[in-house]
Parts: sequence; structure tokens; C-alpha cells
Amino acid sequence: MSWGAEHWAGLGVLAVATLALRLLGPWLAARVGGGARAESTDALLAGLAVAVLAGLVVTQALFDGRSPTGWARPLGVVVAGVLVWRRAPFLVVVLAAAATTALLRLLGLP
Repeated sequence: MSWGAEHWAGLGVLAVATLALRLLGPWLAARVGGGARAESTDALLAGLAVAVLAGLVVTQALFDGRSPTGWARPLGVVVAGVLVWRRAPFLVVVLAAAATTALLRLLGLP
């Protein structure tokens, strides 16, 4: 896929919008103020972020495009989940998940 001018323009617009939101967020929070409603909104947004991340993990672990991935990748994700739950360092989690997936594929599991 080659990137044309419209792709670069879209990327530029997204970059400027992201920067504007990052800069305006603290300024607006200071002007408008917090309160119970703002705190409940923060909690809701944090919960939504966790739900979106979980959905991404599940879809990437179970599907490769439109076809199922087999058993190796989901089992690697399970190993990563257990290590995260046990509060292992991030590097250990990534290496263990990759090693588990690679070993299972080496053993012939799809």
C-alpha cells in the first residue's frame, strides 16, 4: 500500500487533534472544575478503556483476519494473563507468551 497525499493529510489532522486535546484537557479541567460528576465520568472512561483493551486482546488472540488462529496463540495469551495476574515484570510476560506460542507451534500445534 502506498501512501498518497490524502493519507498524510489525514495523519496530520489526527496528530494536530491529538495534540490539541492533550493541551486543552488540563486547561479545561482547571477552568470547569471537578466534582462528583467528573470523577464518575473518569471512572466510567477507565472502565471503558479496560473493556476495549480486553476486546482487542480476545479478537487478536482468537482470530487472524476471518479465520481462527488455532491453539498456540490463545494459550500464549493465557500464559501472559497468568503472569500479569501474578504481577510479573512486563518483559517477562512478553517473553513467556512468545516462547509459549513458539514452542507450541514447534510441537505442531496450529
